[in-house]
Amino acid sequence: MKKVYKIIVRVFLFITIFWLGAFLATENQVVKRMAEKGNLHIGRLAGKYSRSPEGWGQNIDFGLYWDLWDTIKELYVDQESLNDKEMFYGSLKGLVSSLDDPYSEFMDPLENQIFLDEVSGSFEGIGAEVGIRDNLLTVISPLDGNPAQKAGIMAGDRIIEIDGESSQGMTLNEAVSRIKGPKGSEVVLNIFRDGFEDLKEFKIVRNIINIESISYEVLDDNIFLINISSFNGDTDYLFRQIARDISEKNPKGLIIDLRNNPGGYLEVAIEILGEWINDQVAVIEEFSNGDREEYLAQGFNLLRACPTVVLLNYGSASASEILAGALQDYELATIIGERSYGKGSVQMVKNLKDGSSLKLTNSKWLTPKGTSIDKEGIKPDQEVVLSFEDWENNRDPQLEAAINFLLK
Repeated sequence: MKKVYKIIVRVFLFITIFWLGAFLATENQVVKRMAEKGNLHIGRLAGKYSRSPEGWGQNIDFGLYWDLWDTIKELYVDQESLNDKEMFYGSLKGLVSSLDDPYSEFMDPLENQIFLDEVSGSFEGIGAEVGIRDNLLTVISPLDGNPAQKAGIMAGDRIIEIDGESSQGMTLNEAVSRIKGPKGSEVVLNIFRDGFEDLKEFKIVRNIINIESISYEVLDDNIFLINISSFNGDTDYLFRQIARDISEKNPKGLIIDLRNNPGGYLEVAIEILGEWINDQVAVIEEFSNGDREEYLAQGFNLLRACPTVVLLNYGSASASEILAGALQDYELATIIGERSYGKGSVQMVKNLKDGSSLKLTNSKWLTPKGTSIDKEGIKPDQEVVLSFEDWENNRDPQLEAAINFLLK
């Protein structure tokens, strides 16, 4: 028995040493390949995901990426047109687009600079916020007083062609870069709109786009109208000044016009809400793991006792919906107009070391009552439609409805 035992041990050791040698030889070949000039092989990830598309293996072999890269470089018919940077950035765009989230995107250094210029509040173009909705390039909102609005572009318009080229399959950044351009140049958009029998051509002359985030005026019967076109860095400060002025004049009522306001800074909307709901929950942020964080509004409640109407339409999105949703939940405002856009997600922007950036959806927001409006929008308490014919004839039935409501 002792002899048999020794034989078994020797056989086991022999097999172990054999496979260890084979493994080390393989590892040496991998190290050698990694050291070759121009190669960077990251290796293989053992997939531990709970599910994968039918027919797909669980393991992820990054060597396949480089095999594909080398094949393109070697066999693509138009070799002169290949650009390593464009191929690399294109692959990163593809990675982010696999999320199938219209708000997450990779921006190369040039696109990132354009994005930063837009955030600063001044750029050249047509003055319209666009997005992808149901795989179609869609106008979220034309900015007040800018070329798109003056040409008759409306929230909800689908942009089918840009200068004669189909927008189908374009990324959001590609579409924006084609629509934007220097002051004085022209862009032709073929638009489809509910009620149109066919596409309609809109010729728009680009201009310098300056975004004035807030303005107000006094209407008849001491009704105040505040128009917030976007939630910029200074909007909350300006709003507080206006709120202080209004509160001293014993207003009959207040109309907050958020139509065609595509949003902006989340924290600005929360600060503005402090003039109605100081020290109360303004919005709830929900993360991927199910955790929630409540954000309290901070202000002076200067407008809490003032009868308030909020005007919304399809172009009201993001921070606009946060403001309107909270006031609706607390029954401190009546919503008049049309259902809002329905953007109930929050994006973070991570700047990368080469000047590019990643905009990534990392949470969702809910109204104070815990309601998600993502893709649903906020339903108005009183629905009033503003048609294209109204716009052409300078009529505003939504504003008229708000005034009539406050005069009751």
